[in-house]
Amino acid sequence: MTTLPPNASPTAFVPVRRRFLVGGTRALLSGAAVAMLASGAARPAMAAQTAEQIKADVDILNTALALEYEGIAAYQVGAKSGLLRPDALKLAVEFQSDHKQHAEALAKAVKQMGGTPVQSKTAAEYNFPTASLKNQFDVLRFAAGLEEGAISAYKGAIPLFADKDLAAAGASILGSEAMHWAILRSALGYKPLTLAFVG
Repeated sequence: MTTLPPNASPTAFVPVRRRFLVGGTRALLSGAAVAMLASGAARPAMAAQTAEQIKADVDILNTALALEYEGIAAYQVGAKSGLLRPDALKLAVEFQSDHKQHAEALAKAVKQMGGTPVQSKTAAEYNFPTASLKNQFDVLRFAAGLEEGAISAYKGAIPLFADKDLAAAGASILGSEAMHWAILRSALGYKPLTLAFVG
């Protein structure tokens, strides 16, 4: 497998999720929050929220939903590229499945909070760098960059939630996205990160 220098970063292919962070609403949810978000039971924290706070949380969830749709589309591009060997293709399909489950739960949560879920875009509307994807390494680096962007989005979203249950779910999901990123970095041959704190 081709390797890059230890200090190289897979972020060259990740402007899409990062633009959400710079532009205002910052969020991405997926993973362990699914059970809590998708449960039909009303959360006590939500009962104490104002209409404005609920709307703000719905907006964050909808931004997260839009980003989950982006992840689904990105893994579809990778899976259909013909550039992935069977083991990497299996990984891409598994990660895409995670994002699909997240999107389903997020859409349900938005509806339960009285909002309207955003709709997914076509793959072409995401402007993925498909012309730059020439081999398996490129595809995995693209995916790793998206997952790294998701981590940044979670970090930005957690303190923005009025509903602390959603903040806790976001923190749990941050861990899930970090695992995706670590696995992809390993597949790329990057040196493992050993940081006591992540900024």
